[in-house]
Amino acid sequence: MTKLFLCCAFLCTFCTLTIAQDCNYTFTGKVTDFHDNSSIIGASLHIENSNKYTATDTSGNFKFENLCEGKYSVEIKHVACDTKRITINIVKNSYKEIYLEHHLNELNEVIVKTNTKTEKTSVEQVLKKDIIDNFTDKSIGDALNTLSGVSSLNTGNTIVKPMIHGLHSSRLLIINNNVRMFDQEWGDEHAPNIDINASNRITVVKGANTLKFGSDAIGGLILIKPKKYAIKDSIFGSTITSFNTNGLGGNINSEIVKTYASGFFGKFQLNYKQLGDFNTPNYNLTNTGLKNSNASFTTGYNSYQKGFTFFYSYVDNEIGILQSSHIGNVNDLVNAINNKEPSVKEKFSYAIDVPKQKIVHHLAKLEAYKRFKGLGKLSVQYDFQINRRQEFDLRRGDRKNTPVIDLRLFTNSLQTDLEIDAFSDFKIHTGALIRYQQNNAISGTGTSPLIPDFDKYDAGIYVVANYNLNDTSELSAGIRYDFSKIDARKSYAVSEWQETYNYDELFPEFETGNIEGTTIFTNPNFVFHNTSASLGYSKVFENNMSLFVNYGLASRIPNPSELFSSGLHHSAARIETGLLNLDKEIANKFIVSLEKNNEHFGFTISPYFKSIQGFIQLIPVGITTTIRGAFPVWEYQQTNAQIFGVDIDVNKKVTEKISYQGTISLLKGTNLKEHTPLIHMPSTNFNNSITYRNVALKQLTIRLENRTVLQQNQYPDYNFNTFNAIQQKDVFVDISTTPPGYSLFNFSSSAVFKPFKKGDLKLEFNIDNLLNVSYRENLNRLRYFADELGRNFNIKLKINY
Repeated sequence: MTKLFLCCAFLCTFCTLTIAQDCNYTFTGKVTDFHDNSSIIGASLHIENSNKYTATDTSGNFKFENLCEGKYSVEIKHVACDTKRITINIVKNSYKEIYLEHHLNELNEVIVKTNTKTEKTSVEQVLKKDIIDNFTDKSIGDALNTLSGVSSLNTGNTIVKPMIHGLHSSRLLIINNNVRMFDQEWGDEHAPNIDINASNRITVVKGANTLKFGSDAIGGLILIKPKKYAIKDSIFGSTITSFNTNGLGGNINSEIVKTYASGFFGKFQLNYKQLGDFNTPNYNLTNTGLKNSNASFTTGYNSYQKGFTFFYSYVDNEIGILQSSHIGNVNDLVNAINNKEPSVKEKFSYAIDVPKQKIVHHLAKLEAYKRFKGLGKLSVQYDFQINRRQEFDLRRGDRKNTPVIDLRLFTNSLQTDLEIDAFSDFKIHTGALIRYQQNNAISGTGTSPLIPDFDKYDAGIYVVANYNLNDTSELSAGIRYDFSKIDARKSYAVSEWQETYNYDELFPEFETGNIEGTTIFTNPNFVFHNTSASLGYSKVFENNMSLFVNYGLASRIPNPSELFSSGLHHSAARIETGLLNLDKEIANKFIVSLEKNNEHFGFTISPYFKSIQGFIQLIPVGITTTIRGAFPVWEYQQTNAQIFGVDIDVNKKVTEKISYQGTISLLKGTNLKEHTPLIHMPSTNFNNSITYRNVALKQLTIRLENRTVLQQNQYPDYNFNTFNAIQQKDVFVDISTTPPGYSLFNFSSSAVFKPFKKGDLKLEFNIDNLLNVSYRENLNRLRYFADELGRNFNIKLKINY
């Protein structure tokens, strides 16, 4: 009886399992590209822990048959796609559409050499990380100075403002980690507050393809990008130290990066630089030292479909200004110009005394993106900046340590960008921006603020499209509209408001009705509407030749300095005055670039032309007398201008180990109203270098470079006569005649060693101004007072770990 019962139970259980294990289910589906929803052909699919395999057909479809009920893990593979695994629960016949991320190469930096399309229609030059590391103890302006068509406007040797084709300050857009820099950039002596060590790649855009970032890039765009990290578990970093004999100081920079296979990453970077007084070949430059403390932190999540990034940077600069440039009046300026050496020459010191600048800059951003199937990528970013600029001059008594200029600029922005790339031959970028900016002229300086309190409101919208005409050519076009409003609070002398500038008739709506003694208080309000556009074409030929043609219409509104300036700049011995009746600049830009690149020889020829209506320039207009003496008055005025020139780059591989590089830049700027040259235009310059590189011998690199700058013979005559109270006669003040040209040689060498299993050690030895030449640079605002730097020996040590 017992045996009979067990037999029946076994038969019942077997029948139940047989009924439950219905293995006639079918799993079908389609594999498509998440990027553009196109079918993926030939993708292989495997149900893990089984012998079931299949592949997609010409329509991207697949099919598994005879599946039992249950959960299955399916692996999907395809060339150029990341392997993907999904879990499917089979309880009936099922269908599923599977998306592969066919464009994962966008997550990592990939360099491809090819004879097909270049994927760009603008004229660009790039500084990569290995070149940036050469300038770890210098500024971003020094690094960019190595590119053709890029020069700099200097105040001494530590304040370096980049110039592209003779234009600088508000006419250049500097984008740091996708954030447009606002750091009182309007001043000639205001350098970008950027730590070059935090960047991985710097791109200079000379053409018109800048509408995504703003409508006012009349000069061009400087795009500073961080490194993108691969999605894997890793930790690595580097430390660079350097020492300079000229200035007896150096720099230390260290960074550590942690990445995860999940897509999360983090990076911390710290930099400190200190140098004492610099020297020329013949004397010490008193009070020219500097101290820089910089730090940055980045964290985020990176995947193809979505991600976010948080970035924060802190820059703290204290910069000494040449002591002999602190002059009391225009007669001191005459003596400085006539004397061959500065009036103050003291022993070397690390002390930073007045005159000096102290700048603190905070920048933070939060950016997030998400990709939408069959559409593209939407990015949203919020960023803010706080810039505190203090300028100190020689003062006595209670105000000895009080700055004469104390400005705090707060900027915050919200922007969106939608990249529509679902079409194989057509890509669109569109987005919008809103920005609020507040300038606070800190009270308590004891002087009238050079720039008054103001609020500025900006809003913009743009569309840029790129269309692949065929496999070798591309067309791009874009348009942008910007709205700007400036609301300022400023006081004027009644005589200036009513008589000198006739503002009471031109701008009666700015008057508040508040007059105290000889001072009138006003509320200037301006509204501007800007429309900008761009058009570009690129063509790649079979013989490694490429052609780029760019046209751009750019508009720039007057910045607060040009509208409201009213004060004395002691280092330049001049009073600067803005004008309320300035209008916006409108520029038409044309640039053509013919490029050839192959393994042994390459060149780039880039002629350009810019016509600028309403060009705003700061020029001398007369003399005024204050309690400290007589000073020239420099005033912002408008004219029509044109700038044309050509940049030429050549590279030649002479042998397997020896290569040559050369550049030449020619430029001419003309004031069309006065038929005179524009002020502060760079002169013709040449760069030539020979490099020996032996990879087998510790990657030994030896380089000799020559830079030749011709005298600028095209300059306006703004010389003047003034009465010298000591000599009791008129004296001639020559502030226009340019210094002679010069030629410098620089030497650099490096080698890479493997002292430990992981990582490496790179040792560099460099000599700047090898022949210790005495010279003066026309674009240095302190050229009236002293020579440029003499010979400098530099040692760098970089450890990658």
